[in-house]
Amino acid sequence: MDETLRRAITHRLAEAGEGTVEIVEAAPVAGGSINRAFRVDLAGGRRFFVKAHVTAPAEMFEREAEGLAALAGAGSLRVPREPLPGTADGVAFLIMEWIESGSPGTGFFERFGRRFARLHRAGSEGGRFGFGHDNWLGATPQPNRWTESWAGFWRRHRLGHQLRLARENGLSDRTLDRLGDRLLARLGEWIDLPGEPPCLLHGDLWGGNYLADEHGEPVLIDPACYYGHREADLAMTRLFGGFSPEFYAAYEEEWPLAPGSGERLAIYELYHLLNHLNLFGRSYRGRCVAILERLVGPG
Repeated sequence: MDETLRRAITHRLAEAGEGTVEIVEAAPVAGGSINRAFRVDLAGGRRFFVKAHVTAPAEMFEREAEGLAALAGAGSLRVPREPLPGTADGVAFLIMEWIESGSPGTGFFERFGRRFARLHRAGSEGGRFGFGHDNWLGATPQPNRWTESWAGFWRRHRLGHQLRLARENGLSDRTLDRLGDRLLARLGEWIDLPGEPPCLLHGDLWGGNYLADEHGEPVLIDPACYYGHREADLAMTRLFGGFSPEFYAAYEEEWPLAPGSGERLAIYELYHLLNHLNLFGRSYRGRCVAILERLVGPG
């Protein structure tokens, strides 16, 4: 960690009421493919997790902090407490509680599934879909303007947004465009479910965005929060693995899904696959087309 970032972290912690702050160690730790990450130890024994990014907009970590605060407010699953975003000479950073990683305890996924369902039950936003601010899905801007209709929100701010990015990035083609337009026109047939309320969603829950803490209990990290239908969260958990059958069985016992969830889950998976297409290239194009053809027929 360079001296400028070290001073900025010291100042930010002092601002937050940590008193006299002296960093005695800043050790690099694994932080994913996007950010640099550090374990920061203070004189006196307090420890924090810090992630930093040279080119990230300052707002990226501010929005992540908002998401962590919203999840913490639901009270059903542990998240890093009191996140502190900041900047130092163009480097954005986020200071969080250090959570010691442990091994999942007995019944970990059953508890995780039940608590995740309770998280979804905990909050809605007056029947609307969206969030107080736009945020990021990985490195991709994610628009969250409040919308009355779930299909309208998904058409404009989720699938439509990613399809536009694919065209702008030169990653789309006539087949993908045509199939995508057909799905957008018919979204309401699948995902506008009467009686299904908007829930607070983690937004990006895959196997790398949870951990087991020192007590073997589940912890959520790296959210991309918004209010939407809960199946959108569950779809991401299924896309790349990392969740056991006990997780889904416990979730369903706590709050069963409505009939026909299979096709809806595919639509929500498509959003994340399109995001991977935009972030990592055309190797994801085939999976996107396969889902579209399954839903709306051959291109």
